[in-house]
Amino acid sequence: MSQIYAILVGLLTGILSGFGIGGGTLLMLYIAFFTSIAQREAQGINLLYFIACAPASLYSHIKNHFVKVKPALYSIGAGIITSIFSAMLANSIDTSLLRRLFGILLLYTGLKELFFKKQKNKPTDS
Repeated sequence: MSQIYAILVGLLTGILSGFGIGGGTLLMLYIAFFTSIAQREAQGINLLYFIACAPASLYSHIKNHFVKVKPALYSIGAGIITSIFSAMLANSIDTSLLRRLFGILLLYTGLKELFFKKQKNKPTDS
């Protein structure tokens, strides 16, 4: 039965990843709360999941002109550099602290999404 749940979660998070919503984060929540997989193993699964899902979604976004190349290149460069250091840091942090930090990040993001609407740019009268 757990294999069926894993497949269903994979399908749901794959759909969300295709939309660019962050299916990997939801996958991490599933792994953390509903499986006995350790935090660091869950992180590895999440990375493999991302590698598998991102190309299909990226192809569609590029095809529909939803990707601005210059900002993407800056973000990719910064992400590569910081992910190396962050991975080394994550390996040296106690797992329980890592889980708490991840929980705080999710809580902060959720509260921000619920209570702070992004203001649309209104034309100014000059």
